[in-house]
Amino acid sequence: MSPTFRALRVRNYRIYAAGAVVSNVGTWMQRVAQDWLVLQLTANSGTALGITTGLQFLPMLVFAPLAGVVADRFPKRKVLVATQLMMAIPAAMLGLLAVTGLAEAWHVYVLAFLFGTGTAFDAPARQSFVVEMVGTDDLANAVGLNSASFNSARIIGPAAAGGLIAVLGSGVEATGWAILVNAASYLAVVVSLRVMDPLALRPSKPARRGRGAVREGVRYVRSRPDLLLLLATVFFVGTFGMNFQMTTALMATEVFHKGAGAYGVLGSIMAVGSLAGALLAARRARPRLRIVVGGAVVFGIAEVFLGLMPTYWTFALFLPVVGLFALTMITTANATIQLTVLPEMRGRVAALYLMIFMGGTPAGAPILGWMGELFGARWTLIGGGLLTLAGVAAALAAYLKSGGLAVRQVPGRPFTLTVSAREGLAVEAAAHADGDDQRPDGDGRADETANQVLVGGDRDGPRHGQRQQAAEGG
Repeated sequence: MSPTFRALRVRNYRIYAAGAVVSNVGTWMQRVAQDWLVLQLTANSGTALGITTGLQFLPMLVFAPLAGVVADRFPKRKVLVATQLMMAIPAAMLGLLAVTGLAEAWHVYVLAFLFGTGTAFDAPARQSFVVEMVGTDDLANAVGLNSASFNSARIIGPAAAGGLIAVLGSGVEATGWAILVNAASYLAVVVSLRVMDPLALRPSKPARRGRGAVREGVRYVRSRPDLLLLLATVFFVGTFGMNFQMTTALMATEVFHKGAGAYGVLGSIMAVGSLAGALLAARRARPRLRIVVGGAVVFGIAEVFLGLMPTYWTFALFLPVVGLFALTMITTANATIQLTVLPEMRGRVAALYLMIFMGGTPAGAPILGWMGELFGARWTLIGGGLLTLAGVAAALAAYLKSGGLAVRQVPGRPFTLTVSAREGLAVEAAAHADGDDQRPDGDGRADETANQVLVGGDRDGPRHGQRQQAAEGG
């Protein structure tokens, strides 16, 4: 089997991936339909669209720490069955309100928040469940394939939703049918979870019960300078850069004066680049932190250029470039999180990552929507790209100034670096869940000694006092 698709050798993962494709198509159909519904109900208000987007992502900011604890304490397969219902019910309610012509803007706001609540509890459980299906050796590949699946659906879903809405008259009622398709699509995931072999799973040790679980996860992240740099980078990208659900809708309607069909096509075109980025990431055996930071910088520059595109077709042709760098960064960041944290911390760290990456949208989306109304729709992209670049630059400057990480070349090995913590700040990574690996002490803090992290991907390097980590490399 091709290295790009090696995780599909695992039967449970094949079953899961098949259900996820169906659900992902429905998800993208609802995203397009919900945005179009808001524009129809509010006379193309960018602010209303930003509010809707913000409310849908707000639960990630509010509930992510609790969701991470749930993912670490309870069987993830059962958690995922419950979260599918938490997302299907609000989708069905919104679809029925739209189909019957009763939908109002406040209905969309409330149901978007409820839908986002289900997503907030689903995401950390789903991300940390992947390693239980495929193990650590194929984890980076499976993460890349998950992104590829999501973006393959992104090619189909927006076009299908846009076409369906256009055929049914492009009105409020038409959007409801696309949203109802998404509500039904969650059944595919439930079925896949029910039919997979539980004996072939590799569940991680449940987190201990009691108070302080969230604080324990935060302390662990704070002990890892590499994670802090990664989280700072994805915060600015997620908050100001990746608001395409809103920005492409405004560009299609306000700048290029296109309808629902043309708007849906933009989402599918961008997904071509996103799919390419995900597949490239799937081929890498180990992720690199420098790819996350470098990808964020190039993404910000590309987004500025996207906002300057003069015509609909030049805009459409440049979208895959933006999607390529966006997904390269996202997939690499996700794989780094999953591969370098302790198994019993995966749910909580994944939740913190998602909270920072997606939870910033409630602040960023209304700001960009306001910028679009004040300066024009193009500035939702130009401003977003500039703010992304400024934020990533500030994060890099802060870490260089603080000296939190000391990067040194390994003698005699020009393409391998060591990253060590200064002033007693511990750096710990868990690229493998070996039984003899060093673990945090009882209250969740990493050892207070400045552990050295080997980051060149050398499996034969020292294992005592050092931790193999795929966070940076030459």
